[in-house]
Amino acid sequence: MIFMKLELAAYAGKKICVAVSGGRDSMALLHYLNANKDKYGIRLSALNCDHGMRANSSDDSAFVKNWCKEHGIPLICFKAEGLALKTEAEAREWRRSCYFSAVKGLRCNSENELCGADFVATAHHLNDNAETVLFNLARGSALAGITGITDTVITNSEGEKLNLIHPLISVTREEINSYIKANGVPFVDDETNFSDAYTRNYIRNNVLPALEKAVPDATKAFFRFSRLAAEDEEFFRAETNRRGILSFNGKTAYIKTCEKPLFSRASVTAIRDYFKKKDYTTLHIDSLFSLADNSNGKKFEFLGLTAYKEEGGISICLANSYEEVEEVPFFDYLCGNSSIYGGQFLKIAEKCSKKVDLTDAKILKFDLDVIPKTAAIRFAKSGDKFTKFGGGTKSLGDFFTDRKIPVRLRKSIPVIADGNDILAVCGVEISDKIKVTDLTRKVGFVISRKIYDE
Repeated sequence: MIFMKLELAAYAGKKICVAVSGGRDSMALLHYLNANKDKYGIRLSALNCDHGMRANSSDDSAFVKNWCKEHGIPLICFKAEGLALKTEAEAREWRRSCYFSAVKGLRCNSENELCGADFVATAHHLNDNAETVLFNLARGSALAGITGITDTVITNSEGEKLNLIHPLISVTREEINSYIKANGVPFVDDETNFSDAYTRNYIRNNVLPALEKAVPDATKAFFRFSRLAAEDEEFFRAETNRRGILSFNGKTAYIKTCEKPLFSRASVTAIRDYFKKKDYTTLHIDSLFSLADNSNGKKFEFLGLTAYKEEGGISICLANSYEEVEEVPFFDYLCGNSSIYGGQFLKIAEKCSKKVDLTDAKILKFDLDVIPKTAAIRFAKSGDKFTKFGGGTKSLGDFFTDRKIPVRLRKSIPVIADGNDILAVCGVEISDKIKVTDLTRKVGFVISRKIYDE
């Protein structure tokens, strides 16, 4: 049988932790790896996740625990106590967190040692792959959604990495059943797998069998198709990286204007991986691509995000990511100490040290004696006017546009204001009204991060 010829040479000498539910697929995988671990020098362990979503889930976990103890396999057990998992998506996210814990190494139940793992293996097989492809096709997925189930490296929010592998991915359900029978491998059945209430179950129990009857070996054909799609997707991903189409600074994603296939992939990566939004649609991606062809300053709001058209592309950030901050009287701020206003570095002083405590700093000089007593530090407001250095008054918004300051940055730039009269745009320019002249007796300094023209 093909199942008896799994390629394990790539894992020789490695530590593999198998995710085991007690069902036939995961038990078959664990049994096979246990039978062949010495041949390849594999250090084997297992993990079990009790979601607490079924009445008899603890019985399944006990079955796994007893089998692993009987066969001397170190086991790490997790139980979702107090989490009240309700959906498959929530359960999947929790399982992923358990996988990361297994990789780092926790004390096993059967041995007083730290296991850890180079790889976490799940028992997804050929039929699971076909279900995934069909399900995503039916939902209107792009190419990335029909690559099926592939080995992957997952990075969590702490920057930790997880190597997730699927040794059975080219093995059919029939081959697994044959292996179970031939080797007397015990297992438990999850009764929810037989219910058609879940979409994937309906595909598994009804659609795939009917398709296999109409087109023999359709499941294997889906596998070949998904591998070709995965190769194409990898090429597009590499090209996106090579051309620097997508960048992220921890708060804002920037996507360069480019061909739609690459732009779409960069958009999905930003939405799904950077901002953790799952409910994006093709319409959202098309709207972002249209925005990239619009005029600067236009924006598109969706899924709690705001996308802005900027020079050469678009930026995406969380909507309302800049907090409302009360204005501060200017002369209360004139202390010379480094400070933060609304999350931005800002220092106003009568002296400017040669050593500036900020890289990419912008230092603006002004006549301190002409600053009105009513002046304040705040962010931009509607109706603000600005007299440029050298003369000429216009709205602050038009000044930002002339200087090509991205719309997404404008609400985060501190200004010195007297009413709606803007005396300085910190990091950019001072007003002509407070410029240093031959009559200036006291010079002040505004030190802040430079706002680059983009």
